[in-house]
Amino acid sequence: MKLKSPHKLTEIAALINCEFDGPIHHIISGLNEIHMVEAGDIVFVDHPKYYDKALNSKATTILINKKVVCPQGKALLISDDPFRDYNKLVLHFCPPNLSLKPISDTAKIGINTVIMPGVYLGNNVIIGDNCVIHPNVVIYDNCHLKNNVIIHANTVIGADAFYYKKRSDKFDKLISCGKVVIEDDVEIGALCTIDKGVSGDTVIGAGTKIDNHVQIGHDTIVGKMCLMASQVGVSGVVTIGDNATLWGQAGVRSDVTIGKGATLLAQSGLAENIPDGRTYFGTPAGEARAKMKEVVALKILPALINGNIKNYPSPLSFEEGTKG
Repeated sequence: MKLKSPHKLTEIAALINCEFDGPIHHIISGLNEIHMVEAGDIVFVDHPKYYDKALNSKATTILINKKVVCPQGKALLISDDPFRDYNKLVLHFCPPNLSLKPISDTAKIGINTVIMPGVYLGNNVIIGDNCVIHPNVVIYDNCHLKNNVIIHANTVIGADAFYYKKRSDKFDKLISCGKVVIEDDVEIGALCTIDKGVSGDTVIGAGTKIDNHVQIGHDTIVGKMCLMASQVGVSGVVTIGDNATLWGQAGVRSDVTIGKGATLLAQSGLAENIPDGRTYFGTPAGEARAKMKEVVALKILPALINGNIKNYPSPLSFEEGTKG
């Protein structure tokens, strides 16, 4: 999230009542979580495991819970609870302003776009030309749909990120201030949910088609001309390359990359990157042909244990022509 105007380090420190280390004229121009930071941004870190990542990131101000050596050209905000204070800053610079109208007065709707009954459009929603928004679709504040977009009934665009910190007695929510951007010629099925970025954008690339009952998490970037079948679940901060395909009920862990033209077969659970053009299968997912051999090997295991292996082929003879 970019601030409407730059602020000095001293001003930010006063807002959250914390110590600072750095030049008093050090300038802050944005707030971002670690995956999205740019020069001028504040990033927060509250666990020693991630200190180096935050201190060496593109962020030029680090909100941290320990006094450390300040990297050259950067500044520190030293807080006893960076998660809490980051939320304070988000609320200060992006206070809640919920629209109580079905279509906010600040929403903008393009030429030849059809908005069906029961649709909710929040503040500053922008919808391009020649779009069709079917009944009971909900589009949260600040989301942007470009041209020729179709969204089917009961889909929700821009709900909050699923991002919590576990306390001893509760879960604290990280407040989301990002948005969803849906590019030209995208079609999204019924009962889908696409979450806004924590502080940046969740993006659905041009020409992508998404089936019913699909969940896409915060800050995920989906490339152009991708296909997602029903009940796919994609976690936050995933990058999906152009022309990738995810078949039904596939699940993707956070912070992985699916390469251009790659395929994730049905009911697979992905926990690692897929290189460009490759097909993965299984849970945990791996290269499809190798995983198919594993399936054959498991199938013949009972017969092997019982000494009755004559009628089963060797896994090594498994046809390697699986293309997904």
